[in-house]
Order: sequence, then structure tokens, then C-alpha cells
Amino acid sequence: MNIRKITAAVLSLTLSFTMLTACGSSKESDKKSSSSSSKSGSQSTDSQSGEEEKADVSTTHTNDPMTVTSAKDLVAQMKVGWNLGNTMDATSGEGREGVEAETSWQPSGAKTDEFMIKQIKDAGFNVLRVPVSWGTHMDDDYTVDKEWMDRVQEIVNYGIDNDMFVILNTHHEEWYMPDGSDMEQDLEELEALWTQIAERFKGYDEHLIFEGLNEPRLRGTPSEWTGTGEARDIVNQYAKKFVETVRATGGNNADRCLMVTGYAASSSSTNLQYIEIPEDSDKIIVSVHAYLPYSFALDTKGTDVYDPDDGSIEQLFEMIQAYFLDRDIPVIIGEFGSVNKDNTEDRIQCVTDYLTIAKEYGVPCIWWDNGVRVGDGENFGIYNRAEYDWYFPTIVEAIMDVVNS
Repeated sequence: MNIRKITAAVLSLTLSFTMLTACGSSKESDKKSSSSSSKSGSQSTDSQSGEEEKADVSTTHTNDPMTVTSAKDLVAQMKVGWNLGNTMDATSGEGREGVEAETSWQPSGAKTDEFMIKQIKDAGFNVLRVPVSWGTHMDDDYTVDKEWMDRVQEIVNYGIDNDMFVILNTHHEEWYMPDGSDMEQDLEELEALWTQIAERFKGYDEHLIFEGLNEPRLRGTPSEWTGTGEARDIVNQYAKKFVETVRATGGNNADRCLMVTGYAASSSSTNLQYIEIPEDSDKIIVSVHAYLPYSFALDTKGTDVYDPDDGSIEQLFEMIQAYFLDRDIPVIIGEFGSVNKDNTEDRIQCVTDYLTIAKEYGVPCIWWDNGVRVGDGENFGIYNRAEYDWYFPTIVEAIMDVVNS
């Protein structure tokens, strides 16, 4: 996602209160007291109950009781989700290294805390996707920096401890490239990385889902987003190695639901048909990314007018039904949304239609929120992390109107 500096515009407390009340948030008096302690208070809450947690976060959730369930039944419990985008998946920028990379792609510099995730949950989102880049935090032996692993686990706990489903993945990785010359080393590194992640999190219950890869593709080539037969085959081998690696760690991972993705997480018919389910079980979920209609939702130089007769959203879910749902393989739209083009009413209509159709098919969707609201890039931000508020409360209201109807 392209990142641009922004000037955050703060919404009025009255508008924020109206929206948050409609979405089931706490009363204004609670919000004021919580907000006043947001950067100090929510972090001081971390320091009071969290100093100990931060010191030994690896000892949390080491043996949670696991309710073994099929992926289909698990996905049926999901309503709608929110991506903590351009955060733990940031790979460079602003000279921030190590755990400081968390804020390097965030214009406000706001660091993720538990109060923020509680607001997401209180608004009605019950799925938190945590994209994470690991490659820039591994040494030459593929060992993940402990401080980075601890910070990822803290954020996962923010969701789990707020009774959310949490999806943890590998994101913006530059080390995997699905071509024949790189495949063996990619599989070696993939196994090393997912062994460490799976070991750290194997005590978590069924609310934690692992997603092996994010948009694996031939970066920088003419086939980057379309793919080739060889590349699709290699992505399927990545998925198989991911699943085998997680299962081998035992504990709750033996029955954990796992998400696999096809080439580039593409929603094209060709790439969807090529996805191979890597194990014979009922614990696999397919992840698809779909910003539709493309010209409206993702193309920053495209139209700012939503066409309800476009048909691409309906076509997507018809393919998902034919390729997966009819085989009892559940699907999650891991990323969707529409960029801000000063066209809020059109975005409301688009998200209403999108989620209405998705709900008919039983497919939960996760909004991509990169924290950016204005500028000439991909402005998907709907939550104001600096002010603990919503940039577009009416969009959130529209989302909840559909999923709660």
C-alpha cells in the first residue's frame, strides 16, 4: 500500500458519540474518561497490568482450552473484520528499526494499544487481522527477534482478550518469490518462520487463526498480478509446507483452523480455480482479496462514482460459491474496502451492497484500514488512531447495519 503524509482532521465529539453509540460503544462519559487516558491511561493500564505482561508475554495463553470446530462452523461465527494495516507489516521508512518499525508507516505515529482494539470491537467488528512482516526481523539463520515476537503477541492478545477472532499472517515479505530458482530456499525459510510462530502461539484456542502468506506473487514482473502456471503451482506448495509445519508443532495447532491463499490472493477465476487445499480436513479456510468494483474501490485514478449495476461483486461471490462453498470449504475476504475520494455516500452504498451479497453467501469480510485518510495514495483509513475516533462513522454505521440486520 502506498503511504503518504497526511494531516489528520479530528471529528467533533458529538459526531463521534452519535456514531459510537449506534455501534454499541460505551457512553460518552466512559469515552471521555478512557480517551483522556488513551495515550497515557490506556498505556498506563498496560503498565499497571501490562508491565508484568510485557515482561513475560510469552507465558500468556500457553494452554487455553480448545473447542475443536470445523472451519465452516468457525467462520459462521464471524461477522465482519478490521485490518491493522501498515503497522506491524511496515518494512521500512522514517529510519525506524526493530519494534519502532510499527509506526514507520503511520502518519500520526500512533502506537497500537489495547484501548484502540477495544474500540474496534465495541464498534461491532469481531475479527481482527494482524498483518506482520517478519523477514526484516529475522537473522541469517531465520531466527525472529524476540522483542518483535513479543510485540506481535501483545497485539494478538489485545484482540483475543477482547473476545475477537484474530488472524495472524506473514505480510509484505520480500523473501518469497514463486519461481523455480527460489522455491527450495523459500520453503526452507517458510518452515523455519512458521515453526517459530506456531510454537509461540500453539497454546491459544480456536479464536486464533494462522494465515500462511499474503498475496504471494512474482513481484516486479509483467505477470505480477496475473500469475503463471508455474507460479500458481509453487504457491500451492508454499501452502502445503505452511500447513504441514503448523500441524507438526502439536498442541492446539493440531486442530487449529488455517487460512491459505492462492496466487496473489487474487479474485480472478483463473487463480481461484488453481488453489489446492493442502490437507484432507475440515480445518482449512481460503483467503481472497477483492477491492470491487476495481475502478471505484482501489484505482486511485479511477471513478469516484459507485455503479450498483457493475456486477463484479456478485460475480466474485458466484465464483466463490462454485469453487469452494459448494465443497464445504469456507472463504474469508481478507481484504476489501474502498479508497476515500471525498465520496462518502457512494462508499456507503458500495459497502452496503458488498456486505449484503457477502452475507447471503456466508462470507465474512475484513476492511483494509491502513490508517491513511487523505492524500494521493490508497486512502483506506476509517479509524483515527491518533484521536481514538472514527474518520467515517457513517461508513461504520452502514457496515454494522448490514451485518447486524
